[in-house]
Amino acid sequence: MAIGDVFEAEHCEDVYYVDTGMFDVEEYGSVYIVDAERPALVDTGIGTRYENVLDAMDEVGIAPVDLDVIALTHVHLDHAGGAGHLVAACPNATVYVHGSGARHLVDPERLWEGTKRAVGDQIQYYVEPEPIPEDRIETIEDGDEIDLGDHSFEVVHAPGHAPHQVVFSDPAIDGVFTADAAGIYTPSTDEIHVTSPPANFELETALEDVERIQALDPETLLYGHFGPAQTDDRLAVYADKLAEWVAEVAEVRADLGDDDAVVDHFVETVETDDVWSDHKSRAEVAMNVRGVLVALDRRAE
Repeated sequence: MAIGDVFEAEHCEDVYYVDTGMFDVEEYGSVYIVDAERPALVDTGIGTRYENVLDAMDEVGIAPVDLDVIALTHVHLDHAGGAGHLVAACPNATVYVHGSGARHLVDPERLWEGTKRAVGDQIQYYVEPEPIPEDRIETIEDGDEIDLGDHSFEVVHAPGHAPHQVVFSDPAIDGVFTADAAGIYTPSTDEIHVTSPPANFELETALEDVERIQALDPETLLYGHFGPAQTDDRLAVYADKLAEWVAEVAEVRADLGDDDAVVDHFVETVETDDVWSDHKSRAEVAMNVRGVLVALDRRAE
């Protein structure tokens, strides 16, 4: 497995995914290609890596002019940062996004500034997003369906990670494209990791999102980070991990009383995945701690 490699999604006919090399590491950022009657992408990755997506489409046999759908799970730039670049390269593609996120694609300035605050020095891996013309955007809401002909994306709102997040259920493959609602998966270690970034993470709502995916009872989870996996007990495991994570951050904050010290504590003590670089691993932990701290402050208000 290497950056730029394209894989068939096991048990998911017509579905492929590419390792975009997000944050210059393997097994972190995946973009899905659905070779349907209306060819589609699920998410686009960071704008710095959009050429990898075009190369992957070429490998699957989809020309830029033939791409019909760019379905965004949410507008965080690790999922939607390449959308503007791909819209320019794929003249017939329509971007589908939750209604609360559409304005950030048309005018991404606030999104860019918010991303810089949220990700800290990881911003070195990003590029400022390109705006997308309004007439290339179609808004979607919970219960909507994106018809791809022989596939479809049924839209399920999942706002625990961000208010503009949705997941897509595709009955043709009995799978759900989980965005960040089911955590982060590393296939080489078969582990699930928490994701709780600022500024909109909410534990209770995130747990409700997991329940909504469980109710769909999919055979396959197609993680934005990273790749597909059989569902098995992964959703229940993630819900437990997420609740334990928030409780642990709250406990350490009560003990230390200083948020910078709390971040430092977890950066130094949490075991992170050897698949990622040390820099990425430490930055991931710090970002997730900050997200929980913001959520705890909001709960106390």
